[in-house]
Amino acid sequence: KSSEHQLTPNDYQSLWVNCFSDWQFDSQGPPPIWVPTDSQIQDSNVGRWMKSVGLADYQAFHDWTTNSREQFWDQAIKRLGIKFDQPPEQILDISQGVEKTAWLAGAKLNIAESCFQADPDAIAIVAQTPGSPIRRQTYGELRMRASQVANSLVDRGFKVGDSIGVVMPMTDWSVAIYLGIVMTGCNVVSIADSFAPPEIATRLNIADAKAVFTYDHQNRATKQLPLFRKVAEATDVQCIVLSTDDVLSVDIRDQDLDWTEFLVDRTDFESTSCTVNETINILFSSGTTGEPKAIPWSHLTPIKCAIDGYCHQNIQPGDVVAWPTNLGWMMGPWLIFASLINRGTIGLYEDAPMGKGFGQFVQDAEINILGVVPTIVKAWQSTGDMEGFDWSKIKVFSSTGESSQADTMVYLSTLANVKPIIEYCGGTEIGGGYVSSVVVLPNFPAAFNTPSVGLDFVLIEQQDESADKENKPGLQPSGVAGKQKPKPKQTPQLAAPSDQGEVFLIPPSIGLSCRLINRDHSKTYYQGTPIVEGIDQLRRHGDHFQKLNSEICPVYVAGGRADDTMNLGGIKISSAEIERLLNQLDGVIETAAVSHADSGGPAKLIVFAVVDPNHPSHPFQPDALAGPMNKLIRSQLNPLFKIDSVEIIDKMPRTASGKVMRRQLRSDYKDAGK
Repeated sequence: KSSEHQLTPNDYQSLWVNCFSDWQFDSQGPPPIWVPTDSQIQDSNVGRWMKSVGLADYQAFHDWTTNSREQFWDQAIKRLGIKFDQPPEQILDISQGVEKTAWLAGAKLNIAESCFQADPDAIAIVAQTPGSPIRRQTYGELRMRASQVANSLVDRGFKVGDSIGVVMPMTDWSVAIYLGIVMTGCNVVSIADSFAPPEIATRLNIADAKAVFTYDHQNRATKQLPLFRKVAEATDVQCIVLSTDDVLSVDIRDQDLDWTEFLVDRTDFESTSCTVNETINILFSSGTTGEPKAIPWSHLTPIKCAIDGYCHQNIQPGDVVAWPTNLGWMMGPWLIFASLINRGTIGLYEDAPMGKGFGQFVQDAEINILGVVPTIVKAWQSTGDMEGFDWSKIKVFSSTGESSQADTMVYLSTLANVKPIIEYCGGTEIGGGYVSSVVVLPNFPAAFNTPSVGLDFVLIEQQDESADKENKPGLQPSGVAGKQKPKPKQTPQLAAPSDQGEVFLIPPSIGLSCRLINRDHSKTYYQGTPIVEGIDQLRRHGDHFQKLNSEICPVYVAGGRADDTMNLGGIKISSAEIERLLNQLDGVIETAAVSHADSGGPAKLIVFAVVDPNHPSHPFQPDALAGPMNKLIRSQLNPLFKIDSVEIIDKMPRTASGKVMRRQLRSDYKDAGK
């Protein structure tokens, strides 16, 4: 269409709906929004790789990546140009079983070195602080900054294996600090800057951090938010404090260091050579208990980040990749490795991705790949702030963090004159995605068109403990007097893959975690998983998916978490972490936190509460409880969290073993049409 007759986002949405008025949404999923041309397929990273191995069909290519793992990962490492101090003697060894897979045996490297392969004069980072001009930093300059950080750490006595916290927003200096820590052989403890002091303290303690990098404050949407003050409240360990503006705006403690005092002027550093399994980063992912899982990333994990970026987001040299994120969420480190190892450019807007300032940055920085969380797009849609900009340089969008809705994703696509949206779902313990999309296949809004390269999975319908058992004689909830029958020992079940159900990964793959710091890794991911004929071992993940029967290509639709962990605004949190706070409120006996999404949209937090009937404030009103509950979780967990609804109930539904049946609560809420 000509520029004089450019369709508005609303025009295109109406056209898309009308064109596919006869489409069977229930059985086929959403209709495609974008279909690649032959030249787009041939010019893509996957298209070229398919041609090099003599495969014209994508499904055959994906099958090759999982059936010929050793060959695939060998080629992946070469395509990415991973730099070794000592090359591997063997790509893959599964002689001890997939739980104990050995990758790149005998190899030595420091993965940070693979981030500096582009020409030193190429642009590594393009960044902007609102109200200031765009800054551009070359690969050579980034390496010098990272080397300064590494030299400064060594001079201060930090040694290989030490854990160093980073509680910072994504800035050009935080990228240099991250890489500098990795270069020394130390490991980053990355924590979201939005967390409250108790949650920061928990994560620093689990990782036994020796120091913390942070800013004095951060500027966010015209507000100045304290950062050092939160970290200082959380820990007594030394803080290295950067100033957001020209000079520090806080008084630091005796044990702390001003950034200008810490940073030495030496810009050459020889990265520490490590084995592939040594830790580079400790990240956190909430489980179904109160304490978050501590997941170590090794020098292997960034290879997974980079190959996903290469194949799914189609990052090519010189591409500018912007993904509003944080180092405390896996997409922060992912952005660093996926962009730099693929010789791209990181795009950083140092404020909330809202308002016309962000839209102007996307235009002026000529962003090619823009990552989003669906909640952000819904906000854009309501304000219209991103409309009217020239986003023609965008080649693909990518969406992760929570389930998205088709109409929201169609709107997003039209902001760049209809471009594909690469849905991307995975986890910290995967180092990337297990299901995504590729640009060599038609693109479907709010849906996926392939398992990730090098990985595959099966869907298995899992049966909950029967609800009617809880009222049978002799079976009582825990904490109730009386002799209880012993819980039968769980044994692996024989199962058949289905078109819908819980996701179980088929290992091995580079990127999959091999240990946890504060959990039993085998029990968490492997123990009691179903047995499927022809598959040696399944690995538990916990998402629920459905595979639809599209005539064009496979279509996968997310159905949320199968366990009690939820994503709120792209931040993973467990029910237990929320409940342990809310149960402290006066007059509240017990709570259960669940997430609920309307038609696959962003998750809403619903809290079910059992209250004390003898409390002076009884009968409690839901709205009266919502206020103090929201205040508590915002101050003690995360200021971005919000309870959508409080439901007062007489008692919690429980299994025979006394566990709260959150799935039943979620189902009852949905059935009530709320």
